[in-house]
Amino acid sequence: MTVSVRWVLAQKALALELRAGAGGLDREVSFVHTTELSEPFRWLSGGELLLTTGLRLPVTTPERVAYLEGLHDAGVAAVGFGTGLSFAEVPSDLVEAADRLGLPVLEVPLPTPFAAVVTLVMNRLAEQQYDAVVRASRAQPRMTRAVVAGGAAAIVRELATATSSAVVLLDDTGRVLEQHPRGGGSGVLDEIRTLAAERGTVSSRVSVTPAGISISVQRIAIGSATHGHVAVVGPVLGNVDHILVGHAASLLALDFEKPARVQSAQDKLNSVALSLVLSDLDGLAPVWAQIDLAAGADGTVRAVTVDADTPPRAQRVEAAMATHSAAAGRQLFARRWSSRVTLVVRGTDDSTFAASTIAGLEISERRRLRVGISAPHSVPQLAQAVEESRLAASSAAAGADPVEFGSLVGGVLLAHASTRQALATVGDATIAPLEKYDTANGTDLVASLRAFLEANGHWESAASALGVHRHTLRSRVSRIEATVPCSLDDARVRAELLLALIARGT
Repeated sequence: MTVSVRWVLAQKALALELRAGAGGLDREVSFVHTTELSEPFRWLSGGELLLTTGLRLPVTTPERVAYLEGLHDAGVAAVGFGTGLSFAEVPSDLVEAADRLGLPVLEVPLPTPFAAVVTLVMNRLAEQQYDAVVRASRAQPRMTRAVVAGGAAAIVRELATATSSAVVLLDDTGRVLEQHPRGGGSGVLDEIRTLAAERGTVSSRVSVTPAGISISVQRIAIGSATHGHVAVVGPVLGNVDHILVGHAASLLALDFEKPARVQSAQDKLNSVALSLVLSDLDGLAPVWAQIDLAAGADGTVRAVTVDADTPPRAQRVEAAMATHSAAAGRQLFARRWSSRVTLVVRGTDDSTFAASTIAGLEISERRRLRVGISAPHSVPQLAQAVEESRLAASSAAAGADPVEFGSLVGGVLLAHASTRQALATVGDATIAPLEKYDTANGTDLVASLRAFLEANGHWESAASALGVHRHTLRSRVSRIEATVPCSLDDARVRAELLLALIARGT
């Protein structure tokens, strides 16, 4: 709280007269101090109306000028020089020096005690402090009500009114969200953005432009999440004003958090709905209606599954998917099972979109993930889509591009290590004996078997592929059935032997 030197001079009850330094009448007085020390500079903090009778004023003009310059350098707002005791009038050399410095010198006549000056000015400062507290006590409830009734725009309006300043609200990218009055602060937006861009532990920053405009920027944050900044542009803010700005920033943070909290609750609801529809329970029509929201305009969905190596990493994958969905303006339909996360997306989304859902993770994290995406399916076929995405993810390489299930058709079984191991066992029991027979006798039983199987048991087609007569092929098949006790008339036997040949690379 301050009063101007001009205001002090205007108090007729004090009968003060301006003797020098008219250029400094707008200086602000924050305290009144009386001293007769010859060098009081080290005990001054600036903004004082210094009262003295000149009892220990230096004798020579250079020393008196140095004395006044010392007061000026210490930030003294004005000097009240009492006359009628040590000096009958203010010394002329002080007047000349004060005019040069622009430091107001007020003559305090003998009938006016210093105590009267102190009392009047300090009472005024106390009144201002009280007025500010009352103003804050009225403004804070208004701002609190504003967050409910009008949101961020109402808070900005109330803060601008309470501080008699222009207020600008920006998001974390520096985009202007609200202004009051309209267009207020537009001339210093670059300075505001510069202050807002300064990262660190300090939540508020203040700057004064060359034109004397004060800019106070307060970060709007909850925890480590920064939502934006609120800037107050105008006169220098007092302590109570800073309290109001802090209160407004807290309310704005809550207002920013509302959509995030609603979205988080919606995401949890969608996760539960996804779990239910995959459980095969009856009576889930309302839940299926919720899942319909995940579909695109064509009514189809895809499933994206991410296999992580640890549950904590899977949790970070789910968080990255939530952030991506919010940025894309979509609801999140995701479910985490231990170290696996499945996300339901639109049927028109492709593998590039699947990769983008985890793009927010560090590269070191993404290198540990395997991603698969299903073919498009109608919503009632969601379970099939999820299973396809899981198979595709299990076939993907860690850190590689997402694998589409469609690219696995014809090779899904061979993509699994357990399946390859089982087929290798079958091959050792069936194909290996034929390989040994061919080596020992110079025959082509293995090649003949594969041609016969790939022709699905059609003699003419298989014989043509081998370039032999069908009777020759029949003779070879008979030898195969004798070497490996089996009947190639059985379609299941033919299918198993073909997979064993493929797995063996024969």
